[in-house]
Amino acid sequence: MNPPAPGRVIVRRRSGGRETGGRVPEPIRALLLIAHGSRRAEANADLRHVADELLARGRYPVVEVSYLELAEPTIAAGGARCVDRGATEVILLPYFLSAGVHVREDMAGARADLAARFPAVTFRLAEPLGRHPLLLDVVDQRAREAEGTRPGG
Repeated sequence: MNPPAPGRVIVRRRSGGRETGGRVPEPIRALLLIAHGSRRAEANADLRHVADELLARGRYPVVEVSYLELAEPTIAAGGARCVDRGATEVILLPYFLSAGVHVREDMAGARADLAARFPAVTFRLAEPLGRHPLLLDVVDQRAREAEGTRPGG
């Protein structure tokens, strides 16, 4: 069954066959991008760029960044910011290449902590970038770009 369109009135039938009308509110989905974090501001700025570009695409009305360590905001602060901005569902997206300890344990723990802190909000942990087929295209492109450069530069 497809979900109703935003604000669409749906008809629910009780066991007696009577119709009851009601509105099913659309969830406000937020995307919380999570990177490792760096002491170098320019490295952390890359994630902000990705967040800004995703926000411009319009799928998610709330897009925030957070860092596992070494930079601010933390995952807890980023998740709280999503909730403060009205999110009823937050997708925690690890901006990591593999599902190592940080993703499977640290981020899973952060998701559980946020869910306990904000029980009315759904928090989902997405898979890391990892083996997504489009990454092969990116790796191939970067290799081709390097073919024409001088060694070491």
